[in-house]
This record gives sequence, structure tokens and C-alpha cells, in this order.
Amino acid sequence: MYSPADHWDTAYQGRATAYVSWYEPTPRVSLELIASLGLPLDAPVIDIGGGESSLAAELVARGHTDVSVLDVSAVALSKVQAQLGTAVACLHDNVLTWKPERRYELWHDRAVLHFFTDDRDCQAYLRAVDAGVAPGGFVVLGEFASDGPTHCSGLPVRRYSPGDLRELFGDGYESSVERNVAHVTPRGTEQPFTWVALQRRKED
Repeated sequence: MYSPADHWDTAYQGRATAYVSWYEPTPRVSLELIASLGLPLDAPVIDIGGGESSLAAELVARGHTDVSVLDVSAVALSKVQAQLGTAVACLHDNVLTWKPERRYELWHDRAVLHFFTDDRDCQAYLRAVDAGVAPGGFVVLGEFASDGPTHCSGLPVRRYSPGDLRELFGDGYESSVERNVAHVTPRGTEQPFTWVALQRRKED
């Protein structure tokens, strides 16, 4: 039986960080989009599936004081904890079953949502977003584009255009930024990504 935790623990144990396909030395697009939102430095931020991404470290270096990383892989989180210590909160959980205990002003997800190819999993993901994002808060997503890969790390993926992501999140979220950016893997392969920044509408 497929176990997400076992799958991603193996992925992180099997190769050095700089050689996994999703590695980027600096999360440039993420940082640009987050900076464009104008969030205060004490705003609660969570990086979904952050793994060994350098985003959390970059945000801390820029003065963000409330950064959390959620990942299904204990191996990945142990490396985050070793690097950043108490500067970030590490949450070991599966986003599909996670019950957020607080709300965040920013939900960041680079390359997690696209692994959920089953509609029920997508709905579970959206429930977690609704539970975890404050009214007026933001969701920044980077997922494989319509012309992107069909598989990654041995798993099938669901590809998205900006319109697909707007439709998935529905009327409760308003799109503020949309980009198409190619990620170049350590092996030199280009992977087209769709990036969007969505803002949750404030409750009446």
C-alpha cells in the first residue's frame, strides 16, 4: 500500500538535496510573489510541503518572525530543524488530514497540490486551506503547468493553468497574480510551472 510518508522519506534519503528534480538554489519566484503581497514581518506564514526548500531560511533571513513548515516527511523536517532550530515551527503531518490549530496570513505551496490527482484529495486539500488561511490572507501556489510534466518522483501529477486554479478555489478566493515560469532542474530539464497568488475574500 502506498504511504506518502514512506515515499517522501525515501526520496529525501536517496539523493543529496542539490540533485532532486525540484531543487532550486534560491526560491526566486516564491520570494518575489511573497514580497509583492506586502505582508508584515510578523504575519503567520506556512510553507506546505516545504521539505528541504530554502524558502523558510530565506524568509527568516529577511526578518519574518512567524514561519512554519509542514511536511509529510520526517526526514526532510529533521534537516530543516537542524538548520533553523527554533526559528521555524516544523509540523509533521499530511496536509490532506491535517487539522490546523491556527490561521495563517500566507499559505505557500510549491509543487504539492499537483500530486493530488484524485478529486477527493483535492477537496481535502481545499478544506485544509479554508481551515488554515485567515480571511484576507493569501495563498501562493506553484504547480506544474498545462504543458508541464505528467509525472514527478515516480508519481502521476495533475497539471494546471491559472484558470484551472481559479476554478478549483472558487469564488472565495480572488486572483491577484498569475505567472508561467519554467523551473530548470539540476539536470538541465525545463519544467513549466503555473504560479498564482490568491487572496481569500474577507468574511461578511
